[in-house]
Amino acid sequence: MYSFDPTEEQQMLIDAVNKFAVNDLRSAAHEAEEGRVLPKKLINKGWELGLLQASIPETYGGFGERSAVTGVLALEEMAFGDLAGTLAVTTPSLFAMPILIAGTEDQKQAYLSKIIEGEWVPFTAALIEYAFDFDPNELKTTATLEGKDYILNGEKAFVPFANEAEMILVYANLGGQTQAFILPKGAAGLTVSDEREKLMGLNALPMYRVKFDGVKVPVSNRLGGVQGMDFEQVLASMRIAAASAAVGVANAAFEYSKDYAKEREVFGVKVAQKQAIAFMLAEMRTEIEATRLLTWEAAWKIDRGREDASNDAYLAYTGAMDMVMMVTDRAVQILGGHGYIREHPVEMWMRNGRGFAAFTGLAIV
Repeated sequence: MYSFDPTEEQQMLIDAVNKFAVNDLRSAAHEAEEGRVLPKKLINKGWELGLLQASIPETYGGFGERSAVTGVLALEEMAFGDLAGTLAVTTPSLFAMPILIAGTEDQKQAYLSKIIEGEWVPFTAALIEYAFDFDPNELKTTATLEGKDYILNGEKAFVPFANEAEMILVYANLGGQTQAFILPKGAAGLTVSDEREKLMGLNALPMYRVKFDGVKVPVSNRLGGVQGMDFEQVLASMRIAAASAAVGVANAAFEYSKDYAKEREVFGVKVAQKQAIAFMLAEMRTEIEATRLLTWEAAWKIDRGREDASNDAYLAYTGAMDMVMMVTDRAVQILGGHGYIREHPVEMWMRNGRGFAAFTGLAIV
């Protein structure tokens, strides 16, 4: 049975990430959202915490071992500060973690050390597509084997830092299975849109549409080599990452609205003393804790190679989508008219929370 007490190393990491999230990400979030720019020094400071580096073995230039449990603990803490900043800091993980999970030995040796040896560099990945029925297991972007190359055709959405990425890990449909392909910067047939995505939230995170028109990828750049990869392992890691980030955003909204309700007086009575508000807060906390525990369990099963880990990851993710929307919406309600004012962060958390249904592939642990 797993423990509910973090190890000493995990607690040290949690404390360090929380300090960065509250003191740096949270304080910069409003200006970054309004100005649509995340300061590079802020991203670099988050990168220096070493979340990805600690997940990569020394053999490949890191200083730790992968732990999905540690990953979700850290991601929740960082998202508590700001979601856009969190996704920016962890963007290189979108490229590195699938290679660590499913890449060949040659691919691990060739790419992992390049990503983590220095400052933050935008290695990214492209999974999400524009489709009302988007399913990561039934992609519209295709890969076709022609001689010694795979040919990629299709379009992707929400690709972080695509305009300056050194490499992109592209997910495509190969004979009915989702596979990934390592694509270098400037590949012929690769087009990144000139304009950034215009979204309801996450305005500080630069994301772009990317088109593939007959892009050639060497057979050696297929993730997992000739045999390919087990996409379910990668997808499960994406889903628990999104779930943990949703818990972080929801917890931020809960704590903020709870503190507001305890301080704000209406007709001589603290808002928190109103029964309807107290019930709201209790239900918000209950749903957060339930989703957190489900996410932890899924991460624990991933670390142990359990066959039912993918199922638990799916449950955690789908539950988190509803939970974060409910919690952030109620946080806005608890603040009343102030909840609709942009100077309070709850409206931004609600906008970001609405997007978790489409965030598969923007985070991975």
